[in-house]
Amino acid sequence: MDWVSIGVLGVLFLAQLYFYARYMAAPARRLRRDRKKSTMAADTMENAPGVSVVLCAHNEAYNISQYLQAILTQDWPEYEVIVVDDGSEDETRAMIERYMVHDPRLHMTFVPYGARVGSTKKLALTLAAKAAKYDYLLLTDADCVPESNQWIRTMMQGFGKVPSGQVPSGPGGQYQSTKDIVLGFSPYFAEKGFVNRLVRYDTLFNGLHYLGAALCGIPYMGVGRNLAYRKALFFESGGFTHLMNRVAGDDDLFVNHVATKQNTAVVLSPESYTWSLSKKTMREWIQQKRRHLSVSPAYKESTKMRLGIEPMTRGLFYAAVIAVSVLYCPTSLALPAIPFMVAIGLFFIRWIMQIAILNVSAWRMGLERFNMFSVLWFDIMLPLVNLWILIVPKRTNKW
Repeated sequence: MDWVSIGVLGVLFLAQLYFYARYMAAPARRLRRDRKKSTMAADTMENAPGVSVVLCAHNEAYNISQYLQAILTQDWPEYEVIVVDDGSEDETRAMIERYMVHDPRLHMTFVPYGARVGSTKKLALTLAAKAAKYDYLLLTDADCVPESNQWIRTMMQGFGKVPSGQVPSGPGGQYQSTKDIVLGFSPYFAEKGFVNRLVRYDTLFNGLHYLGAALCGIPYMGVGRNLAYRKALFFESGGFTHLMNRVAGDDDLFVNHVATKQNTAVVLSPESYTWSLSKKTMREWIQQKRRHLSVSPAYKESTKMRLGIEPMTRGLFYAAVIAVSVLYCPTSLALPAIPFMVAIGLFFIRWIMQIAILNVSAWRMGLERFNMFSVLWFDIMLPLVNLWILIVPKRTNKW
């Protein structure tokens, strides 16, 4: 029994070690490698491709008044901004029209009132894609603000990094990209409160996971708050035709079905981030989380298997550590049994490794770090919350 206990603990620990070392640490490795390059390629303005920035807005008058100007002042020679009004009942449309008077690059369309589809947001994005005059679509939300005026530039670098002073070009001198999808990162502003820390931790963990997996050649999702792809890919793949009956999935599920190792790139520069405010209450965050998890059954089978292995081995590791600690806990001043010492040792090694990888990644990405006890608490709590949401489904809204 001693060796069986040690063997089970060892296998579970190695599974967790592999997950963190290969996937979760990949973004930090990429950032370190990029910063060591003294001559970073800078895109030239010559032959720069046009970009259609797409925002979907549902009762976003206030956010548009706060954040739209940052998108309209990007350092990129040719781009347009398309805002799709999805049945807003506030002053969203009037606010957009005020900006349109002063900036001809801003356009607006709308989702027909009473559209009978499972997700009006997917319909909104489809309308925007049809209206876009450029082949490069850069998506974000109306409640997001770019880190800097270099957002479009840094995201576009993902489509094809080239030597300084050059632009990849095809026949006729036209810009020719080497990728079809660019995955970006979208963190939340740091504020006081438990819910904000929970949301930021969950965002960092998931971000490191999907970005790390893409860097390792296994892209499986993206976030619509900061995502770019070619319009040609969107229509050639059928767009959201097979996803319209699902409430969510306009970002992660679409990427899951069309992204490959060859056509997907990752951009990690802090200048490429788009920031937004997190949910204020636990109830609001649970509702948001429920909407995102509702599409998980539609992921590819290989994706579902990979996504299930990590929380399963994590839960079994904690369970094994507790079981071995209880069974072999010393009852006197005698030297503890070897399985007990192994269980405690592996627990602390994993904990320290987890803290180091998460916080080093956060530091290199310019994000706030988490103390050791927050990491442990959220590491235990989040899989249980996700499991509860999946087991107890509830109806979600169209956004």
